[in-house]
Amino acid sequence: MDYEKLAELLFPETDKLPSHYETMYPERNLPEGAMVTRLGPSPTGFIHLGNLYGAFIDERMAVLSKGIVYLRIEDTDDKRYVKGAEKMLLDSLSYFDIKFDEGITSEGEEGAYGPYHQSRRKEIYSCYVKELVKKGFAYPCFLTEEEISIIREEQTRLKLVTGIYGEFAKSEKLTFKEVEERIALNLPYVVRLKAQGSPFSPEILRVKDGIRGELAMPENFLHIVLLKQNGMPTYHLAHVVDDHLMRTTHVVRGAEWLSSLPVHLELFSKFGFEPPQYCHTPQLMKLSDNNTKRKLSKRLDPELSLLYYRQEGFHKDCVREYLMTLLNSDYEQWRKENPNKPLSDFPFSIEKMKSADALIDLNKLCDISKDVLLGKDVNEIYEFFKDWAFEFNRDIKGWFKDESFMKAILNIGREGEKPRKDLIYAKQIADHISYFFEDGLREQEDVPENIKDDDILVLLSEYLKTYDHSDDRSEWFNKIREISEKNGYAGKPKDFKNEPEKYKGHVGDVSTLIRLSLTGRRESPDLWEIQQILGEEKTKGRIRNYMTGREQNA
Repeated sequence: MDYEKLAELLFPETDKLPSHYETMYPERNLPEGAMVTRLGPSPTGFIHLGNLYGAFIDERMAVLSKGIVYLRIEDTDDKRYVKGAEKMLLDSLSYFDIKFDEGITSEGEEGAYGPYHQSRRKEIYSCYVKELVKKGFAYPCFLTEEEISIIREEQTRLKLVTGIYGEFAKSEKLTFKEVEERIALNLPYVVRLKAQGSPFSPEILRVKDGIRGELAMPENFLHIVLLKQNGMPTYHLAHVVDDHLMRTTHVVRGAEWLSSLPVHLELFSKFGFEPPQYCHTPQLMKLSDNNTKRKLSKRLDPELSLLYYRQEGFHKDCVREYLMTLLNSDYEQWRKENPNKPLSDFPFSIEKMKSADALIDLNKLCDISKDVLLGKDVNEIYEFFKDWAFEFNRDIKGWFKDESFMKAILNIGREGEKPRKDLIYAKQIADHISYFFEDGLREQEDVPENIKDDDILVLLSEYLKTYDHSDDRSEWFNKIREISEKNGYAGKPKDFKNEPEKYKGHVGDVSTLIRLSLTGRRESPDLWEIQQILGEEKTKGRIRNYMTGREQNA
């Protein structure tokens, strides 16, 4: 076979040599040890937690090494392309504060190593595949889907690995004349890699993974597709060519790509490229109902989607903080020792990354969120909550008409020696504070069981008579204690506990009744502070309305 002649037959319009692109995309001028990382998602309309997980690693590696992190869109598969997906992708990454030095941005492309859309680099891929054909490392394959299906069935019957290789790679044996005749007939074809390995006695590759350490795996023997019938590249080809030309030093990707590593290493070898350091991250798992681990599912688990965290309203810093606990084994100890330092100060290292499956635990995320939000200024929480509401819950836009009122609400119980950790994520915050607004009052919860029906109106009536909005917390509570004792309730819970037969209930039951009349809930932050925020008129009005409702339902 005259491979030079075959290459010209397959790529008559490809006139550039690889040297052209090697000059066009030179080695980057970076400090020694600087890492060049990239995120390469596909615009499928679903950006998931794994994308953010990888992007966070990419960003940390590049920033800490004084390198470069860039965003490349891998959009060579028309069947999977979803309109608007790229904007959704950019919005989500921006929300979680992932910043790229170059690549795709909302304003367009930035950087000297573009285009950063793979769909715009078709002529580059053709150039490099033409070189493989010239060297006898690639060939046109005219097998139809029907023929491939028959091969697969035969392999299955013989209990062989399915795929095109060895005797099943029938197009590899075609003569130049046979190829020429098929092309003259406009028969569709793909271009396949002519793999060197054998399925029966493969060489063992030893590879050092940046996260998993030394790996041993059989060399590739599959004649994988490099160019599809429409001339567009597969992921296998495109990422190898682009990572080389964009001078990527480290490739962070999911564990699902481990099985393809021999293919990619063979391509780097055949092109004569130095491969990057591959870093295969752990799989994201969750506990199933029967307490066993399973892989996060796009269909079953909404928390796999990044949109879930935005819709629920998790602050970006909470999610980033949580991800770091999954990424580095010593992060939580560092955070305990450095509670007030920014996450960016942590000496992140891929060597400290865990290779075991990463268990996604929303309860732990919520616990971390409580601590993170407690450490934030109320002004920042207000802006965060407002932005979320205007995007995802426009029904409560009216809550933000009085900024000082809302900030007072959000700041309840956050100061003092034992601050409350009531705020977790925006949707929870909206529910938590809804009783401050008339359109957010819930259906009333049950009155404490120790409060007798006949006492409800009596206790609330006396509370209104004695209520003075200028009372401090101590004066206010002493009045509740006096009302309680006057009506047969213990002034202290421990008195009722010691002698329950002597009292109807205790002062805690009475204060819970007052809380219920004001908020519709039996539990809430400090009741005195709630009243101070609501104001005297609204406080008394709510109690009167509650009493009226009780009278009407009596």
